[in-house]
Amino acid sequence: MEGRVNQPLDIDRVLKMACLLIFVTTLHLVTLAMLFIATMEKSWWVWDSTETSDLWYNCKLDNSTGTQLCATIKETEWLQAVQVLMVISVVFSSVSFLVFLGQLFTMSKGGLFYFTGLCQVFAGLTVFSAALIYTLHNTEILLDSKNLTSGNFGYCFILAWVCVPLLLCSGIMYIHLRKKE
Repeated sequence: MEGRVNQPLDIDRVLKMACLLIFVTTLHLVTLAMLFIATMEKSWWVWDSTETSDLWYNCKLDNSTGTQLCATIKETEWLQAVQVLMVISVVFSSVSFLVFLGQLFTMSKGGLFYFTGLCQVFAGLTVFSAALIYTLHNTEILLDSKNLTSGNFGYCFILAWVCVPLLLCSGIMYIHLRKKE
């Protein structure tokens, strides 16, 4: 009789752990996708619907053909710092996810996901640094571009800032996550 009473509690615990694992994995994959988009898409600075700038190119819409004409952005030390930090954040978040999957299947019961969590926290700090540098030094980064007063930050820049708390929260969750059966 006692075994029957404990059985629903075990199923409840397993369901909670499964939901937690699904949530953590989904959060990690969503954040990683947002990092890829923020790093690779063409919208860190927007002047109007026809001209944008990202970490790699300045692009202008050619109205006659309807295609984007892109030219490599002039590299400054600040831009190179932002580029490197964003790429490092993508690498660390990717490594973190792969290590998490490996630890999930090989780690002994009761183990903690320290390395995974630290990689995520480090990715969050590098994105924070990149977005902060771009915020403070966008005039130097976009020096040979159009007048900056007629433009504003694009959605990729905003995505980078949104990634910061998500990566840090994800990292803290991984650090406190303990592998159960």
